Amino acid sequence: MAIEKVREYFKTLGIDDRIREFDVSSATVDLAAEAVGVEGARICKTISFKTPEEGCILIETAGDAKIDNRKFKDKFGFKAKMLTPDEVVEFTGHTVGGVCAFAIENEKVQIYTDVSLQRFETVFPACGSSNSAAEFTPDELYKYSNALQWSDVCKLPE
Repeated sequence: MAIEKVREYFKTLGIDDRIREFDVSSATVDLAAEAVGVEGARICKTISFKTPEEGCILIETAGDAKIDNRKFKDKFGFKAKMLTPDEVVEFTGHTVGGVCAFAIENEKVQIYTDVSLQRFETVFPACGSSNSAAEFTPDELYKYSNALQWSDVCKLPE
């Protein structure tokens, strides 16, 4: 189970006690916000894209952010194409609804954290299951997910 993999990874960092598991689903931004008790924008969603080299890019974004196709293409040099649910599992080991950028062991996966998260003191990413989350500052999220760099590839609601 992916949450166990994340728990083991967090143990190596001494932060496994930060995982929260819920009796209800947290598989969508709205459900996660309700389970955690925060506004949806503070939920960190992890979106996965296929690279031309048959790899994967994960982008951690704020719950209210959407990928800006122009910014994405300018940053990465190709058009944004999301992975299928099966490809997500293949690359990350996590199923849709619990995808996170923690405990990723596939070297074909590149992780980026979007600046849309920096406007919050803390955010809540999933932890490998559709009923889990952990609270991190944006800088902790960036560090613990082993992100390559901060990116600016999203647009926020007006």
